[in-house]
Amino acid sequence: MSEIKKQTLWDSYKFPIILLTSIVLGSLIGLFMGEKAEILKPFGDIFLNAMFTIVVPLVFITISSAVASIASLQRLGRILSTMLVIFIITGTIAAVLMIVTVNIFPPAQGVNLELEAVEELQQLNTSEQIVSAITVTDFPELISRKNMLPLIIFSIFFGLCISMLGDKARGIAEGLNILSEVMIKMISLIMLYAPIGLGAYFASLVGTFGPQLLGSYARAMLIYYPVCILYFFIAFSIYSYFAAGKEGMTTYWRYIIPPAVTSLATQSSIATLPVNLEAARKIGVPKDIREIVLPIGATAHMDGSCLSAILKISFLFGIFNVPFTGISTYISAIIISVLSGVVMSGVPGGGLIGEMLIVSMYGFPPEAFPIVAMIGYLVDPPATMINATGDTVASMMVTKILEGKDWIKKSLG
Repeated sequence: MSEIKKQTLWDSYKFPIILLTSIVLGSLIGLFMGEKAEILKPFGDIFLNAMFTIVVPLVFITISSAVASIASLQRLGRILSTMLVIFIITGTIAAVLMIVTVNIFPPAQGVNLELEAVEELQQLNTSEQIVSAITVTDFPELISRKNMLPLIIFSIFFGLCISMLGDKARGIAEGLNILSEVMIKMISLIMLYAPIGLGAYFASLVGTFGPQLLGSYARAMLIYYPVCILYFFIAFSIYSYFAAGKEGMTTYWRYIIPPAVTSLATQSSIATLPVNLEAARKIGVPKDIREIVLPIGATAHMDGSCLSAILKISFLFGIFNVPFTGISTYISAIIISVLSGVVMSGVPGGGLIGEMLIVSMYGFPPEAFPIVAMIGYLVDPPATMINATGDTVASMMVTKILEGKDWIKKSLG
């Protein structure tokens, strides 16, 4: 009996164990080789390029297929509205958690930086940013991963039109479903290369950028990284338990490791999307929900970005000797963090735009921008991991609200 149990455990966790082992080996190689580990980067780039290449057709096909297959437009509306509420609630929780943390451990305490003046920043034009976030000027721009939000909107609109045509467009809907299965098969084949690609990528990252984590930003990182780890394990355990009880929590942790390590290595929610979709399928999230929530979540659900936005704001307050206190300060910080996490992430270069938003909204001098931009770079790996894996648990919570508390037993049973 114990042998059967061991076999089952190995079958369940074999790929995550192989993936994590390759990451550890790659990191050790990076530490040993130092900057020479840069020669391994092309092996990681092959994996990353493969994921980026597949992501545009994957997003278009899965979203349009999911929307076209929904018989009830009312259900589509419920999925989208429930998803948005969950995105905002979890982002707010992350922001509040970081506010409490930075008040206990001020990130800029004892930090002395020599500020150098930079060119004056352009003021953030909100109306232009909104337009560029949701539209493009020409169709070829639509099929670029740099314009994911316009692609998502187009895919929803395309699928909606197929659904509205009913029986006339049934052949197109069925064709999209078959194409969706083809994309999933392509992902499974690409993932066979993942241990080599991610191992090489980590070797290059650790060898090249490891020393930059030291210095004046160390305290901020020592605060942020543990908070991310705690949020990842505690908050996502609570969210998955809310979604489907103990079975939901154990199932989530069984399948979330590949998306977690992929996002940590690639520092891209978009590159992690194919792996995330596969994990959500194995967890039992219904096809229409996972194929709507996850692609949208990859560009508009950023709990990790909400955590980092509060860190950046409080760091700048400390650097410029401004007290990070008061209800109005906290409320504005939460609004900016959720805005940068849920809205600005859909804009090309959204990270830097979110940082410009922080600088301009609070009236910091221009030299504050390179300071906060450097923090953004250093916190990116764990922030992306929280962003990406948070999409999966969000899809589980949407399913619970729409399908009832026993959804996971029905889907897996």
